[in-house]
Order: sequence, then structure tokens, then C-alpha cells
Amino acid sequence: MPEVRTVVERHAQLVAELDSGMDVPEETDRLVVIGGDGTMIAAIRQTLQRSIPIVGVNAGRLGVLAEFDVESLDKHGAEVFGETPLVREHLVLQASVLAEDGSTRMESVAVNDCVLTAGPPFRMIELKLEIDGSEGPTLNGDGVIISTPIGSTAYNVSAGGPIVQPSVQAIAITPVAPHSLAFRPIVADAGTNIEVLVSRANEGTTLVLDGQVNHQVKGGERILVRKAQQRAALIGNPGSTYWNTLIHKMRWAAPPTYRDRGP
Repeated sequence: MPEVRTVVERHAQLVAELDSGMDVPEETDRLVVIGGDGTMIAAIRQTLQRSIPIVGVNAGRLGVLAEFDVESLDKHGAEVFGETPLVREHLVLQASVLAEDGSTRMESVAVNDCVLTAGPPFRMIELKLEIDGSEGPTLNGDGVIISTPIGSTAYNVSAGGPIVQPSVQAIAITPVAPHSLAFRPIVADAGTNIEVLVSRANEGTTLVLDGQVNHQVKGGERILVRKAQQRAALIGNPGSTYWNTLIHKMRWAAPPTYRDRGP
């Protein structure tokens, strides 16, 4: 933090230092977040309505969303805190849980993903999908992941879903352990409205948003997922690209260690 503070004060006026969850002052026009992707997501969720551009300085294990370290922040500080920083806007999802009578039980946003997970006692659940009002597939399995492009490298990719370039306006739908040889992940247009009917649930079946908001769901309820009006604004590192992140952080297509290529 002292190193980041020094860089910030070299290029901008520091208006406050905040712990996670504290209110962001009204005069803030950049928010510097030190941490990993979980900290970044929490900050985005907190400030989404205000559209404050966020600068992520990675202090976590991976840091896909937090593009800077202290050295790169210092190198590009004049641009990051200047009049025209490199701002990348990202799709955010709106998720609603509807009771059987149609009333809204819960509504929130997801920066990374909406995950409907079977939960204890961990029997298979049954989900019926509808896409833009049209009949979709029935899923028997452990759940489903509905992901944004920037969330596609999280739980989605671990479950075999596609990596989606963040600038693509799309939503990835990926089943979790489906009892089927034919249920493949799919990439839908960002304007697609997705409805999931929970036909059969467990006592612990839960809708999880970004791994940070949990809401238990019951059989007969519906989850509606669509594009949110708000977009996440992240300040990018001019010295890096998404492909650099995939190769160096996610180890995209990393080959075996061949003896004739050195360590």
C-alpha cells in the first residue's frame, strides 16, 4: 500500500484510503483497488451504479481483472490518472429469482457469473432452460453456470466452458456435470434472456452470484438472467493485452516441457 500510495500521489490527489466495504467519497473519479480478482469484483459490485473507473493492482494469486502491479502502475501512471485513460467497459448480468406466484424473491447483479448449484445433499437437480421465450434443453446434473465474458476464465472454464474475449458481447451457458453426452456449452448473444425453471431441487440448492452472494432456491422457482443496464468500467494496462493475460497468467495452450527447449 505505501508503494501504491506513492505512485497515486505522484499523479493525482488522494481523497481517501478505504477498507473493503467502506463508502466511496462522492468526489472520487478513480478507484484504486489492491487485491485479487475477488476484491476487484466486490469493488465493482459496490460502485456499479456510479460508473467509477477502477484501477486494479494485483496482490492476489492470479489477478486476471487486476491488470497492474506497482511497477506497471508507476510506468503508466500519467495515463492511468490523466484525462484519457484506457477504460474497458464490461458486460454485467442481472439475475432475479421468481417464486411460483411470479413475485420477485431476490434481484442482484453478477460481474463474473450466475451459478445455480445443486447443494446438499448433493443429489442431481433438474433444470428446464428457456432462451428468449423459446423452449430450451432440460438439464439433469449438478447445476449450470451463466457467465459474462470476463467471468469466462473463472468457474466457467473449469467446468469445460469456452473462453470469451471480454470485448465480445456474449453470455456463456455451461452445464455442471450434466447427465448427458450431448449437453455442450453454448455462447449466446448478450441481449439473450435466459430463464431457468428449477423443476427439482435439493434442500441446499443455491444461486451463487460471483461467489459472493448466495440465495437458496426451491423447486418451482425460476431464475431470470439478462444483460444489466450498468457496465463495469476497468482501467486497462496499456502495456498488456488480454492475450498476454491468457498466456502468462492462465497458461493458455502451455506445451509440455520439451528437453530440447530448455526449462
